[in-house]
Amino acid sequence: MSAPPTPVFHLDGTEITDERSFYAALGAALRPPDGYYGSNLDALADCLHGGFGPEPPFVLVWHASALAACRLDRRMLLAGRECSYFEALLDVLKQGGVAVRLR
Repeated sequence: MSAPPTPVFHLDGTEITDERSFYAALGAALRPPDGYYGSNLDALADCLHGGFGPEPPFVLVWHASALAACRLDRRMLLAGRECSYFEALLDVLKQGGVAVRLR
């Protein structure tokens, strides 16, 4: 008996202009019941642990990711290292069990 296929979701990065629009686009891509899949890094991590929509493991194909990366360039500290918000998002998604494919 084979395992069920891993769900694949597509995130449109063309409309991402800031952190708020990222979470709106993520909600649209993942289609949770109320459209909510986080509003900051901590809330995203909570959503990845279940009860808010799709639960990992799943694949997130992030289209126009380079454009989004340019727009999510705010520098911050994450676990004692400096990174961009884009890099922090990738880290939270990966730690949560999401396979992100940048396109």
